[in-house]
Amino acid sequence: MKVFNSRLQEAFQTKSVLKVITGIHNTNIQQVMKIAKAAELSNATYLDVASNTYLVKMLKSFSRLPICISSIDPVDIYNGVSSGADLVEIGNYDFFYDQGIYLNKEQILELSKEIKCLVYNVDICVTIPYYLNLADQISLAKDLQLLGINFIQTEGISKINCTKFDINLTKSPSSFYNLHNSFIPSLLSTYFISEFIDLPIIAASGYKNIFGPIAKFYGAYGIGIGSAVYKEIDIISMSNYINQTYNSLSLFSSLNSFSDIESELSKLPFSCLENFFNI
Repeated sequence: MKVFNSRLQEAFQTKSVLKVITGIHNTNIQQVMKIAKAAELSNATYLDVASNTYLVKMLKSFSRLPICISSIDPVDIYNGVSSGADLVEIGNYDFFYDQGIYLNKEQILELSKEIKCLVYNVDICVTIPYYLNLADQISLAKDLQLLGINFIQTEGISKINCTKFDINLTKSPSSFYNLHNSFIPSLLSTYFISEFIDLPIIAASGYKNIFGPIAKFYGAYGIGIGSAVYKEIDIISMSNYINQTYNSLSLFSSLNSFSDIESELSKLPFSCLENFFNI
């Protein structure tokens, strides 16, 4: 595993990557700056922002955190990197989803090749779409590794019913099937893909402050959080929430079973646990 950015390299080595998402379509400067300042005051690893050149320049003017731009447009990505973005994420497929368009693995691979040629000297993350079957997800991940992509991300969907997946998830307790939350498809993908590739995996979509150890147990090197941060009322509350998430990633690094995780979760303050059940 190799990334260009030294801050990312250190976080990946300790499997404590915490991405704070300001909103892949959010170009509201005030909102983004509020979240960025909270991330700056906490132990966030990097910021994931809309691919907007003005936004990138504003963030780079004060933030010490690496800035990641998310897009599926090669021109947007090139312009974002030229404006100072430290890494890129080939993702943000929502634009296609809204139009009923779903890229296949060959199209995503070709897009990745094109963008890698444009920005060959920065770290590149590629999101593996949730709607691909597991065989295609694994195949795409293998191809991306051969291409030289630095790391990948799994995604989830909302209002998911886990029983629709015909998968024997032996590591998961039956209670997980009652959590109709968007993080579950990401968790499933992370677990199976991690068995076949050496690339680091970031798990995102619907994750909250104490989901970090669960994602790590299933093979993730870290998680992305966004919507849970937005719910906090001010910068200090946001920063505290981000730190709670980081601490959960660090605290459970030595746990070897789900029962260990469950035991440790029971020791957390109720103020932290209530976020877990509010889904």
